[in-house]
Amino acid sequence: MNISFLDNWRKRMGGTREAALAAAVEADPEGVAELFAECELLRARAAQCGLELDDSPASLSALDQLPPIWRDDPEELPWVGNDAGLYLGTVLVRTVSRAAWGILAGGKPVVRLASGREIDVVTAGLDWAMSGSPELSEMYAESAESGPEAKTR
Repeated sequence: MNISFLDNWRKRMGGTREAALAAAVEADPEGVAELFAECELLRARAAQCGLELDDSPASLSALDQLPPIWRDDPEELPWVGNDAGLYLGTVLVRTVSRAAWGILAGGKPVVRLASGREIDVVTAGLDWAMSGSPELSEMYAESAESGPEAKTR
């Protein structure tokens, strides 16, 4: 993931990109959550199909029903997959109590549930973009049921 403000911070602090991202999540979790929630390419492809993504669990089900037009473009497919994973993570963080973004040692964003379980949402999004399985709504349901009650929006 190329995030320019993190590169600038890393250069000033003398750290790695992974350390910069982890520090940003710790220092400004809401700001990083907003950055992850952008998912610009996925939102654009969904809009082309008449779907507005509203960060709800129902929108994940709607995404699962879209024709996978991104599979026709091997350059676009991984970007849509990355966005799909970040979008899944966004829905989890916004709707599941005490779910939060975390960063693994390699710099990979994950969603941490109150149970301690870590969901590798980016890998799930890439799998979904490439094959349609597992469905995003299925990943959400499995993750949400392993955590405490849903947040109220």
